[in-house]
Amino acid sequence: MRRPGRHTRCAAALSALGLVLLLPACSRGVEVTAAPEASSAACRAASAKWPATVGNQKPVDTTSDSRAVHAWGDPAVIARCGVAPPGPTTDQCIEVSGVDWVAHRLSDGVRFTTFGRAPAIEVLVPSTYAPEPLLLPAFTAAAQTIPQGSHRCR
Repeated sequence: MRRPGRHTRCAAALSALGLVLLLPACSRGVEVTAAPEASSAACRAASAKWPATVGNQKPVDTTSDSRAVHAWGDPAVIARCGVAPPGPTTDQCIEVSGVDWVAHRLSDGVRFTTFGRAPAIEVLVPSTYAPEPLLLPAFTAAAQTIPQGSHRCR
């Protein structure tokens, strides 16, 4: 999940190759693909509620043209609407601001996925922002646009 920042990657590429012509290619943004159900009505509603900032981090460009994908900061916190809802799991399930999330620890951060909502929202939080769950309230408005089903953390 954790990648060098956009500017770091560009500077390294320019330095290694000594080419100024690479600069436009470096402005593509954080590499993210849209989730399978990104074009659903639920994700259109959720993406209209993405936060302006996350943990004081401003939005950054992504390689996806889907509005259901958004990123903030460097390293980027990445949110995608349209992922498959998680099924039964041994991963931690937490409730934050009325939204249930399944937390899956990664080598360099945490992947949070809404629980009991379909389609689900996935938020990737690099360990730089630890404790990672503190960023989840920023996604409450987006997550709450998707109705809560019968599955809950409790």
